[in-house]
Amino acid sequence: MKNIWKDGVRGVVTGDALGCPVEFDTREQVAGHPVAGMRGWGTFNLPSGSWTDDSSLTLALLESIGRLKTIDLNDIMDNFVKWLYQGEFTPFHRSFDVGRGTMNAIRKFKATRKPLKCGGYEEWNIGNGSLMRILPACLYCCEKQLSDQEAVSVIHQVGSLTHAHICCNIACGLYYFMVKAILHEPGSLTERLQSGLAHGFAYYQNALADQEYVQRYDRLRDLALFASLPADQIRSSGYVVDTLEAAVWSLLQTDSFDSALLKAVNLGYDTDTVGAVTGGLAGLYYGWETIPKDWLNALQRLNWISGLCENVLNEPENETTEP
Repeated sequence: MKNIWKDGVRGVVTGDALGCPVEFDTREQVAGHPVAGMRGWGTFNLPSGSWTDDSSLTLALLESIGRLKTIDLNDIMDNFVKWLYQGEFTPFHRSFDVGRGTMNAIRKFKATRKPLKCGGYEEWNIGNGSLMRILPACLYCCEKQLSDQEAVSVIHQVGSLTHAHICCNIACGLYYFMVKAILHEPGSLTERLQSGLAHGFAYYQNALADQEYVQRYDRLRDLALFASLPADQIRSSGYVVDTLEAAVWSLLQTDSFDSALLKAVNLGYDTDTVGAVTGGLAGLYYGWETIPKDWLNALQRLNWISGLCENVLNEPENETTEP
């Protein structure tokens, strides 16, 4: 049976691990030694197949969904606390590469236990820290067949745990619509991405009175035009709009899982996150079986990751509630 959780989550982790050794390197630096496959050391001096906070927080969210079979914001944040302070959901049992907005939100939750009061609303907080981990929530909404209104509400809440700015919410919402289109619509990858984005823009056109932050994503409205842009017009920074654009552009430029991810991470700068965001969509479309075996086998804690993907499909045991 096809397991979309394996497709998407393995895609996220693979993209993250490919980008990990060159994170923060400029595009020119990466071009001097292009990423051609899994390699180790580099930025964090870690062995091949190591992944960063992107995957850790994705897996923390996945574990909560798999264990509870629902979205529980307090439980998700409890997992984030375990990641930050105890090194859980990491390749080597220690957290690293922690974004400032994410750290501030987790610390605030630890002190207040109010999950939706922790994510930053400030302009400086429009980073990609929610987009990088949102895939399991998107898959949950698709599997539960939630209405778009219900799904976007869930996606925004899960994203807002660390990044509550509406610009970050919109990125996560557009990602959800692309995930939904990949899973449920016919056609090429480009056609599905275009359809998903069209539905997403239509949703936000009706849902938001102020279109200022929706308009920041306007280059994604016409993917034929967007695909024609040269690489020097694609930014791959930690700004959430840049990350979503870089991921979609990498998918449009390529026709396989491995070529899409190599295109993404060789853009430089925030390579782990652009790789992770690209990898989630690529994995869903191409399937985890298309990930090069040497890449997949290099991933740290692969069996544990696979177990989390299997567990999310298991039905909860029947429970007897006392009157």
